[in-house]
Amino acid sequence: MNHRISLQPGNHQFDAEAGQTVLEAALGAGLLLPHSCRDGACGACKGKVLEGEVVHGPHSEGALPEAERAEGYALFCCAQPVSDLVIEARNVSRADDIPVRKLPCRVQRLQRLADDVMLIDLKLPASEAFKFRAGQYIDILLADGARRSFSIANAPHDAGHLELHVRRIDGGRFTHHVFEAMKEKEILRFEGPLGSFWLREDSARPIVMVAGGTGFAPIKGLIEHALHIGLQRPITLYWGARDRAGLYLDALTRDWEGRLPGFRYIPVLSDEKPDDAWTGRRGLVHQAVLDDFADLSTHEIYACGAPAMIDAARSSFVASRSLPEDAFFADAFTFAQPTN
Repeated sequence: MNHRISLQPGNHQFDAEAGQTVLEAALGAGLLLPHSCRDGACGACKGKVLEGEVVHGPHSEGALPEAERAEGYALFCCAQPVSDLVIEARNVSRADDIPVRKLPCRVQRLQRLADDVMLIDLKLPASEAFKFRAGQYIDILLADGARRSFSIANAPHDAGHLELHVRRIDGGRFTHHVFEAMKEKEILRFEGPLGSFWLREDSARPIVMVAGGTGFAPIKGLIEHALHIGLQRPITLYWGARDRAGLYLDALTRDWEGRLPGFRYIPVLSDEKPDDAWTGRRGLVHQAVLDDFADLSTHEIYACGAPAMIDAARSSFVASRSLPEDAFFADAFTFAQPTN
């Protein structure tokens, strides 16, 4: 049974088929609701159900606390309508300005950035223009229909190729192939661009970026885009890793300090090794932001990494540093189960 969904503001209307989430139905109707992980982890798709009822699939408690559910909030990526709905969502745009496409690509370069991080450089078809926004991601389409999501680590002005940063996952079928068997010239298929994690260029707020591990990949795309357009807003980047090797493009990041006005880079290690000879910041990366900023009420946050880091950053920045909820943009990295 279909359910009619009315979206405010804008008075958009569309139908959700049985089994569809609100987000799936909106995207199918050409409406781009804010979203990123599509797994109930990042909270980017949070909105309010003004009328009607939904049922929620599995999701992170940090992305949607019980108190917010009681107030009518929902994660549209995992909420299925059980009646007609009137919903409220922020920053809605038309999805047809940059269409989602399925395309082939060719592996043109493999570079080991760290023992457990591989850079895959994908050559796009010369005859097919692929548009995306810095910070978005693609799904690699496997032969059996499974998908693996990876953020795009380059900026759209350099769009003849896509750069991915792939971390080895124990038991991960695709990442095992990447590290043990993938060869240059291998053909892959992907779908994209996906997600709503991109730079809000119409804002004048100073920016704080928080990356955990390979969550640096979309942040790299954002900063390269900022360099390309000559962005003048101050940017402070906190990059957290376990050890020095986890800061796998540290030299590049330090180079940005001399090229982008108002840019600061603060690396943070949580479990450095004795031979790292580390004299920089230590601890959890979101805590470093809390230590440095007493007030985030006039800032924007762009955070990418594990769901636990995203949850901790969102809750602490909003509750104790006065960050507006709508100034927190996140991409939470979740991993497919090894059996998939």
